[in-house]
Amino acid sequence: MTASIRSMNEEDVETCGQICFEAFKGIADKHNYRWDFSTPEQATQLMLSMFSSPEVFNVVAESGGRLIGSNHLSEYNEIRAVGPITVDPAVQAKGVGRMLMQAVIDRAQGARGIRLVQDAFNTASLSLYSC
Repeated sequence: MTASIRSMNEEDVETCGQICFEAFKGIADKHNYRWDFSTPEQATQLMLSMFSSPEVFNVVAESGGRLIGSNHLSEYNEIRAVGPITVDPAVQAKGVGRMLMQAVIDRAQGARGIRLVQDAFNTASLSLYSC
């Protein structure tokens, strides 16, 4: 899949929220777990919060002019925190998540460390952390 990574814009927030909701809903449903967000609006609120913080580096992936994912790097202290990383379920497992992860890892170069957190039941995303 041909995709590009760029900085998130305010206009991206709502679409990123919808992708976040669908991505987390899909993985929770697959494993019969409770959803992280009960509505798309809750996920959109998280995306807005991340975007609005000057201490968070936000990137999106797009393909063919369409947003297909996002990732975030919290830079509150010397240990950076990654996530949430989300990819549109229609294009998962095509390398987009790896590109988004690499973008924030590259940004974190020189930091004392990078904290990576994931749901233990989401084994499909584990490979993203082996960059």
